[in-house]
Amino acid sequence: MAPRLPRPHRDDVLIAAGGLLGGLLLLGAGLRTGHDPTSVLDRGWAILIPLVVTAGCELLRRTRPRAALATGTVAIVADLFTRGSLATTVMFTDLVYAAVLYGSAASARRIPWITGVLTVLGTVVPFALWRTPQSLLIGAAVAVLCLGPAATGWVVRNHRDTAVAERLRAEQTALLAELDRTQAVTEERARMARELHDLVANHLSAIAIHSTAALSLDDPGTSKDALAVIRENSVAGLAEMRRLIGILRAPGPEGPAGRAATADAREPAATPSLDGLGALVDRARAGGLDIVLDASWEEVPVPVELAAYRIVQESLTNALKHARPGRITIRLAQRDGVLRVRVSSPYGERSGPRAPGSGAGLVGMRERAALLGGTFEAGPEGPSWTVRADLPLAQGDPA
Repeated sequence: MAPRLPRPHRDDVLIAAGGLLGGLLLLGAGLRTGHDPTSVLDRGWAILIPLVVTAGCELLRRTRPRAALATGTVAIVADLFTRGSLATTVMFTDLVYAAVLYGSAASARRIPWITGVLTVLGTVVPFALWRTPQSLLIGAAVAVLCLGPAATGWVVRNHRDTAVAERLRAEQTALLAELDRTQAVTEERARMARELHDLVANHLSAIAIHSTAALSLDDPGTSKDALAVIRENSVAGLAEMRRLIGILRAPGPEGPAGRAATADAREPAATPSLDGLGALVDRARAGGLDIVLDASWEEVPVPVELAAYRIVQESLTNALKHARPGRITIRLAQRDGVLRVRVSSPYGERSGPRAPGSGAGLVGMRERAALLGGTFEAGPEGPSWTVRADLPLAQGDPA
């Protein structure tokens, strides 16, 4: 089955119809191109053949530009042997223009070169043969009929391709911006999840452990001590939660900046530092943990301080939930451009109450170390469960 020709564009149909009608009107008015050949094609009807063929080629100027130009070239050459139609000539220039504009990239490159060569030959050869200034008009005619439309098509095509490229670039930029926004939102959600977990888990774990102990022991004194610890952790957790909510609000009289002047110095900071490790350890000791703190550091960047504080805080939370009774050792040392954090707690089965864990704490600690380009390990080490984190002090892109 023969392939169907594509349907002509509506504008091409209008151009073809207008060219044919205009040519007929010009012929009816007796307007010719002016030459008077003696060829056998010089008949009254012969001039209509190139006109009709060129008008038909206009129907294919977008869908089959190369075929339309080749057929139109034959028609314009045939028109030279008749009395000539101005409409045929004008439609041929449009075919050259359309072949460059709508044709393939190879055609768009070759046609201007070919028409340029024809223009040079049409100028040089007649002048070399006849040595008359009038012979130069042949080259001028070739330039008007071929080179001019081809150059115009090349310029328009370049502008069109540039516009398309700019539009695609704008779409890609918008897509990348949307991907960056989505990634930023995802990273912010992950950061907030870590902060919420680290802020709340420690206090809720203490509350769960001591409430379980108070319910399981029939001792008013023990229950009273447990309730005191529960209240202390509830108040501290509520204060930290309020501080975190304050970070999320816009700065203002009611925001974090406005409350800073009146905040109690004993309340936990929204962005804690290593200077708050002593208060963190004291609260953990009040919850029943036996802790030894051995920490020494000099000048540490704020992100490293926050990560180290949160790693120690989460390690104490895990020890409260899972560790056997015994001494917990916290060591922080700064050496060779790295802040080394080590937290060891007794490892093994425990007989008292314990709070369930989800594993999010270990994930959060590992993420904090990775964001700074550091390393993190946690696991049993002899009779102890040891958390090891090395946090580079040099701020840069994580490895």
